[in-house]
Amino acid sequence: MPAETTELLFARYGPRYRSYATITVMLATVAAMMTTTTVNVAIPDIMGAFGIGQDRAQWFSTGALAAMTVAMLLNAWLIRSFGQRKTLIGALCLFIVSMLLAGLSPNETMLIFCRVAQGAVAGLMQPFSVYTLFRVFPPHQRGSAMGLFGISVILGPALGPTLGGIMIEHFNWRYVFFLGIPFSAVAILLGSLFMPEREESDARASFDWTGFMLLTASLACLLIGLSNGQREGWYSDYIVTLLGFAAASAAAFVAWELHASQPLVDLRVLVNPRFAAAAAVAFIFGAGLFGSIYLVPLFVQTVQGFTPLTSGLLLMPGGLVLGLLMPIGGFLSDRLSARALIIAGLFFASLSAYSLANVDANTPFWTVARCVIFFYTGLGLSKPALIVAALRPLRPDQLGQGAGMINFSRQLGGAFGVNLLSVILDRRTFFHGNALASVQTSGNSGTAEFLRRMQELLTQAGVPPDLQLSGALHFLDRVVYAQAYTLGFRDSFLVVGIVFTVALIPAWIMGKSRAEQPA
Repeated sequence: MPAETTELLFARYGPRYRSYATITVMLATVAAMMTTTTVNVAIPDIMGAFGIGQDRAQWFSTGALAAMTVAMLLNAWLIRSFGQRKTLIGALCLFIVSMLLAGLSPNETMLIFCRVAQGAVAGLMQPFSVYTLFRVFPPHQRGSAMGLFGISVILGPALGPTLGGIMIEHFNWRYVFFLGIPFSAVAILLGSLFMPEREESDARASFDWTGFMLLTASLACLLIGLSNGQREGWYSDYIVTLLGFAAASAAAFVAWELHASQPLVDLRVLVNPRFAAAAAVAFIFGAGLFGSIYLVPLFVQTVQGFTPLTSGLLLMPGGLVLGLLMPIGGFLSDRLSARALIIAGLFFASLSAYSLANVDANTPFWTVARCVIFFYTGLGLSKPALIVAALRPLRPDQLGQGAGMINFSRQLGGAFGVNLLSVILDRRTFFHGNALASVQTSGNSGTAEFLRRMQELLTQAGVPPDLQLSGALHFLDRVVYAQAYTLGFRDSFLVVGIVFTVALIPAWIMGKSRAEQPA
């Protein structure tokens, strides 16, 4: 029996096959990407359940993003070796198993391993879906296809926190990991019907295990070193060794890939200046995107005291706006300059981050929600244009590697964004805490008045006189830390704004992609 290739499926279903293939990959991507941000609203509850701090909890996001980064590079090899149908079904089966184990995790170590597996599947699904859509849509419709596909990539993470908040509000944090299972099951069924099989004429590709291990070692050592630098000391032997090994592994990876007969990733696609500029924009956008998605729910829950459901609802208006803008952004990317759309998107994202740099414990719900809406407006305008502009200059045989590389760049930026913003938040909180504590002296009239009033309140509460001063000092310490923590968040959002502003440079270099004919 002949293999069910794309051509055979088109002959069987006609033009409707494009819709069937699009729905299949969108469901798979929604299932895989939903957990990317859903877990963020559960982090405070998970920290309490396992008794861990932020330095350990941030691995629930960083580990998944790092796994996404590496897994994206497997897309081309998996498709060549096993075909689209087996790749999709196998990945989603792994995803279902990891979701079940995550919901039943007895400790944070097992949960982190499950998050790594989930991140790997999510990373694979993005370039897999782009590759599939570029195979079934003609060049002049690819921008619109990317707009529709972008709904699944972004709408899942945007609305996932709201669904996660509902699960936590009515059940507990473990149920957030079960949300993607129904989507995965349906996508497996559709994939067995509408995804093409591997063509028998295709030669099986060998796998670049050396490159894979070098890349994994480099990312793992770098992220572990950055995560533990504050606690262990940036100049300690442990951290210096980790960062040194990361740099050596990265250099060895680049050298190996440039000379390997069948590299894990074809770095030569970066020779194209437009593609290289698009990859740089994607990296910076990823850092700001995933960094913001990590920081906002953490801020509103730990500083403003929002419930997981409320913090999830905070992201919903932005998600709805994004769902409306992604098809529009795809439509415009087929007709307007990619540079103009991307710069407009970066402007809105920068405006959002700079506005969030002024938040405090009393900032109203809708003020924060408006900042989120600005951010998703920028994302909706720029994401389809970025993908189309990146892949247009490439040859058809480079599309698989190009799709993997552009998504790799964004996810690599996301892994660094979450990791570095977590470090920045800790360091700036420590800095502001020391600065505020240094002025809380007996000569400070404001401090003296604060302590006097606190002692009066403790007296009214019946606290013994010998404990009143220590109680007042303890509360002062809590107030100072809360203010320092808020200032740390402000500085972190300011860094995000600066990152988006820097992205304007490679966005300008990309030039006008409208003048370039699609591949």
